[in-house]
Amino acid sequence: MTRTAPGTEPQTRTPGVAISILLLFGFLAFVFIFAAISGKITAANLGGWYAGLAKPALTPADWVFPVVWNFLYLLIAISGWLVWRTAGGFTAAGPAMALFAAQMMFNFAWSVLFFGLHSLGAAVIEVLFLVLAITATIVAFWRISALAAALLLPYLAWTLFATYLTAAVWLLNR
Repeated sequence: MTRTAPGTEPQTRTPGVAISILLLFGFLAFVFIFAAISGKITAANLGGWYAGLAKPALTPADWVFPVVWNFLYLLIAISGWLVWRTAGGFTAAGPAMALFAAQMMFNFAWSVLFFGLHSLGAAVIEVLFLVLAITATIVAFWRISALAAALLLPYLAWTLFATYLTAAVWLLNR
């Protein structure tokens, strides 16, 4: 067993350029696969069921949602990648990456509950957990990369708006 003197423990290294670029594409793929599956669930319910729901006055036009979400998914992927890169790998960024994965699962679950199962009340509860997961991710990311945390702020803002929309749709259609 090799021992090191106190204060000379190995330092976390920044991943090389090739690995870094590969992992950037990996983060993009991870996030956009979730987005694509969520999009299929959503698209299957837009014309009939969703179109027939009463919606609050601040509901954006349907075309706004995919534009905003694609931009946000790009920021989410870059944010996760920055934390991985800044921390020096998945092991060093472990708790932050666990929160990152959790918020992605909550994001996906909202689409399943709202659009897939038409369970508006459950979607209201779930989106509150999503907001908490995003907030926890931002806090964890901030400890590693302020830029990565800042990139998630538009996502949190939009999700807070989505919380309003979800609750309002539920209340208007009970």
